[in-house]
Amino acid sequence: MANKTKIGLVMEGGSMRGMFTAGVTDVMMENGIEYDGAIGVSAGATFGCNYKSKQIGRALRYNVKYCKDKRYCSFRNFLKEGNLFSNEFCYKKLPNELDVFDTKTFSENPMEFYIVATDIEKGCEVYYKLETGDAEDIELIRASASMPLVSKIVEVDGTKLLDGGIADSIPLRGFEKMGYSKNVVILTQPLGFVKEKNKHMKLIKLKYRKYPNLVGAMADRHVKYNAETLYVSRQEAAGNAFVIRPPEALNISGIIRDPEELKRVYNIGRKVMTERLDELKEFLEKCKL
Repeated sequence: MANKTKIGLVMEGGSMRGMFTAGVTDVMMENGIEYDGAIGVSAGATFGCNYKSKQIGRALRYNVKYCKDKRYCSFRNFLKEGNLFSNEFCYKKLPNELDVFDTKTFSENPMEFYIVATDIEKGCEVYYKLETGDAEDIELIRASASMPLVSKIVEVDGTKLLDGGIADSIPLRGFEKMGYSKNVVILTQPLGFVKEKNKHMKLIKLKYRKYPNLVGAMADRHVKYNAETLYVSRQEAAGNAFVIRPPEALNISGIIRDPEELKRVYNIGRKVMTERLDELKEFLEKCKL
């Protein structure tokens, strides 16, 4: 008997561009689309984890409700605890009290869920499988989304971690190596986007001078990112990937106080996915043959 084709969902990060991903995934969940596994980077991890917990609308709900709350995201947080997005509020109070993360459903859902973080001492990507949605898993999600310069380094089991997007922004190739030969990829930049070299390298070299491999990874990030988007397009053309992209630049900053802007980007995701739903279903059916 032939081995079953493993179908995966790959979610790029991009800070609040991730609201596009949230719109896409909510439509998928509403239509009963299931995957064998999913992998998220940065915002793709923080919002994408709701796929395994089956919490439709959660990412939009708490972002809209708390985007003006300084406890959620503010320079006051940065001065107080070293994180623009507060660890205490975003990764403790929010999932445990204010908009509870459904750990029971998360752990019972057989879909595998992985996040990507960057090992700052080695300057390379590391993949973690999250199974329970408990505090340790939430800490790994935080690590995946800990943007350099505005976040503290997250240490897990002796490994120092920052944003997964530094080393592997679009982990399609990595997921394929795990056995996911057919994948749906959600990007948060439009077709033809080309990343340019980081403009803050002088500050990065100063702040992270103790971590030369991290500095090197950040200096070369644009090269790797552009190679990854090229690889995604090639896999799309080969029929191995179904790619969902915004039709144009989303033009949303990482810090947003306007709930309507969050809804705007979220609704673009919903519209794109709704329009391509039949196409997606056809791709998934072909993958199962």
